[in-house]
Amino acid sequence: MKKNILVGQSGGPTAVINASLYGVVVEGMEHLDEVEHVYGMVHGLEGFLKDDYLELSEDLTQKELELIKLTPAAYLGSCRYKLPGDLTSPVYPTVFEKLEALEIGYFFYIGGNDSMDTVSKLSLYADRIGSSIRFVGIPKTIDNDLMLTDHTPGYGSAAKYVASTVREISLDASVYNQPAVTIIELMGRNAGWLTAASVLARQHEGDNPLLIYLPESVFDFQAFSEDLADALRRQPNVVVCVSEGIADSSGRLICEYNDEAKLDSFGHKMLTGCGKVVENFVHNRFNIKVRSVEVNVSQRCSSLISSAADVEEAVLAGSFGVRAALEGATGKMVSFARTCQDPYTLQCSLVDVDQVCNQEKTFPAQWITGHGTDISPEFVDYVLPLIQGELKHPMKQGLPLYAFRRS
Repeated sequence: MKKNILVGQSGGPTAVINASLYGVVVEGMEHLDEVEHVYGMVHGLEGFLKDDYLELSEDLTQKELELIKLTPAAYLGSCRYKLPGDLTSPVYPTVFEKLEALEIGYFFYIGGNDSMDTVSKLSLYADRIGSSIRFVGIPKTIDNDLMLTDHTPGYGSAAKYVASTVREISLDASVYNQPAVTIIELMGRNAGWLTAASVLARQHEGDNPLLIYLPESVFDFQAFSEDLADALRRQPNVVVCVSEGIADSSGRLICEYNDEAKLDSFGHKMLTGCGKVVENFVHNRFNIKVRSVEVNVSQRCSSLISSAADVEEAVLAGSFGVRAALEGATGKMVSFARTCQDPYTLQCSLVDVDQVCNQEKTFPAQWITGHGTDISPEFVDYVLPLIQGELKHPMKQGLPLYAFRRS
């Protein structure tokens, strides 16, 4: 008996999250002997609970799917909905009644840590009630902080954007021959993978950014002052990259010095403002020209220079997840394993989603050098294959043409 696929997107989007959606839809349509329809949750599980979903396999043409693949943000819409930890909550039978009503046999959630938590809870509840529905997580996050995978779809494109943007800002900062400091605040709550990518901006030894600070290292203002003074002795224009989640030795976030950190719906601190705090410190201590730049959501929503390798791997993750579920997998997340560094190759596998959810893979300590101010060449070797290749984006009247969902 044929069953249907249900796919959703959750958490912060990336430049390639829709490529994984493309992979799920296209692969699902390749198995018409087992799959009747491919449905998409509008605004994830939160929207599905309100009966908000789309028929994707019949309503989208191949041309529209190809456009969706190269469109940033989440085509289906996202959410930050957290299922209760208590599996006796009435929300679970409600979810499964709706799944059964649509004759869903395969459930795919494209997301990060919290999304894998959803996959875990639904698969556990399915096992408890003897449901045959299979639940598989498709990884995505620009933070690259998911456990048990070499890297995550979305990271390569974000890293490429960070490196390109920091290189452009560094060139701009170098036009005047007078002492000046530029602070660039980049995303990274507890893991510094994205900020570390700023090291790729350097075009030669001694190039900017001269100082890079990740959440994995304590940020000490006195040590920073000494490091900056040394950098200014080497050249007049200094670019400093900082992760939004840098903290002092007590664990207090630097952004909290401005008392601007609030909480999101998951209880996570909404980090913003550490760049401004560091800017004010430099101004008061050095009395020189200084400015801070918060790159913010551009790191995840810019797709014009997205990595072709990243797009290809995002599609692969979606299609592999479908094939795995059809073969019986459930309670799993698609994982990447690097099988060769030169030439770079990888293969997909499955890992237990319970070993992934609600954990974070931090940046390796051995890749942090310069007593917490620099990044090692080993990281460069790791990240370079992930940012390779450019795609030809469809344009209209000089602007990128993106897919959008009509409500």
